[in-house]
Amino acid sequence: MSARSPELDQSASAAAYEPVPPSDGAGDGKDGKAGRFWSARRVPAALTALAVLGAAGLLLYDLAAVRADRPAMQWRRSLARELAERPLDDTWVLAGAAAAIALGLWLLVLAVTPGLRRILPMRRRTADVRAGLDRRAAALVLRDRAMEVAGVQSARVKVGRSKAAVRAVSHFRELDEVRADLDAALGAGLRELGLARAPRLSVHVGRPAKKG
Repeated sequence: MSARSPELDQSASAAAYEPVPPSDGAGDGKDGKAGRFWSARRVPAALTALAVLGAAGLLLYDLAAVRADRPAMQWRRSLARELAERPLDDTWVLAGAAAAIALGLWLLVLAVTPGLRRILPMRRRTADVRAGLDRRAAALVLRDRAMEVAGVQSARVKVGRSKAAVRAVSHFRELDEVRADLDAALGAGLRELGLARAPRLSVHVGRPAKKG
């Protein structure tokens, strides 16, 4: 599909194609598909572990001090008094409960989602090997392919999980011809990346802005 505007002198297209199927014997024993890479979540896990360790250590120390006939810490006495005296519909109680729920939901989301959105999984050729491609690296490869097309002055490429958006500027040749060549070159470039799920290609071509 293409569209032209006489005022902007632009051309745009959205190309759809089928990724190259894996060769015979390729894949993980099923159909060669590969899921997303899971993040180790080291920072959230470390912060949660430190918070739990600190709170548990402080509480155990206070309990041991009480067993040794020493007075409980002021913070624990104040907390027990507040919990005993404040009603359940108190603003601070509700705010604390809401914060705890939000924190718990955030941790659950981190636990059940893969993360690593910047890594695009590639088709698996063997069951024991998994490969991924950084989205910025994929964008750089496609940008180089776009710059090889005659008439392209500059190009910006953004690769997502489901869409590869290309915005190019052409200083000569008909825009429809440049767009068609970009569709072909970038479509082939996407297939050659070997991604497990090739993103949809969207190409926009326009003239450079007039100076003055």
